[in-house]
Amino acid sequence: MRPALLSLLLLAGCATQPPCPPGLSPATLASAYFGRTAGGEEIVTDAAWTRFMDDAVTPAFPDGLTVLDGAGQWRGRAGTISRQHSKVLVVALPGGDAAEAQRRLAPVIATYRERFRQESVMVTTQAVCLGF
Repeated sequence: MRPALLSLLLLAGCATQPPCPPGLSPATLASAYFGRTAGGEEIVTDAAWTRFMDDAVTPAFPDGLTVLDGAGQWRGRAGTISRQHSKVLVVALPGGDAAEAQRRLAPVIATYRERFRQESVMVTTQAVCLGF
């Protein structure tokens, strides 16, 4: 087998999820990180977060989700480091992929950015095996 073809086959194998053990099924786990600060002040109160969950998140993910409290930092476009409290939304999408996660998260993120004047929301996805 030619080395270039072998390399392509090996790379293609890395892009797919290995089979899940019995009792578990392929899924995508998506996490979105929502900062609660804008302009140096915390503008996303607990009450505002609850309204956002009711208005935007729950309708997008009615089958379930998890929200964690976080504390992080990031460097914005202006080059300033911002330290802030955050909320981490974690959703599992049975049989879903990263594209589906992004498609379903996009309107939630757009609503958050507009409502709370946020520059960005970080998103991560990973292929997992899921069971209930």
